[in-house]
Amino acid sequence: MAVVGRRWQAVAMPLPRDAASVFDRKNTPLMRLIDVTDPRSLEGSSPCEGWSGLDVVQHLIDTQRDFLLKAGADLPDPAPTVAALGPATAWRTHAEAVARQLADDTPAEPAYGTPFGTSTVGAAFDQFFGFDLIVHRWDIGRAAGVPVDFSERELEQVETAIAGFGEHIRGEGVCGPAVEVGTDASRQDRALALTGRDPR
Repeated sequence: MAVVGRRWQAVAMPLPRDAASVFDRKNTPLMRLIDVTDPRSLEGSSPCEGWSGLDVVQHLIDTQRDFLLKAGADLPDPAPTVAALGPATAWRTHAEAVARQLADDTPAEPAYGTPFGTSTVGAAFDQFFGFDLIVHRWDIGRAAGVPVDFSERELEQVETAIAGFGEHIRGEGVCGPAVEVGTDASRQDRALALTGRDPR
């Protein structure tokens, strides 16, 4: 709070930037969506070609685990699977293990080389998988028939990530060709279209 004249005025405090806090802000809305979604609704197709909504959840688990394990993290074995535990329990089990690792400076802070320069394990994890946490939330919602609206902060993060990836975003297994949308498309629809998703 700050004093303006004789009045108190709220001053926005910067959000914590440690790896665990950054992960939590992106994980929480995803976890809420998965928690309230009927698992049977995720058996349908997602915007990711050839994948159901359940496949998208498992993809998030597998790719995040692969990155962190290669970076020296200590994650429980075996990996939680959607098939064995259901999407909500599998994701929560995985996300809690990731959060514990990112909260520990030992695995989160070492230097880590990326195609875009040297970073830390925690920052590199967010650079690549923070984008996935936001965009794949929309995929999961679309598979389940649940509308997903990004916040302005999330849209800024998606746009920044797309710009930062450059030509790499069109690499194999990343994003397909951009989709054309009308000039009256919303900011969210324009961002999704840049990832190769048809928001209509």
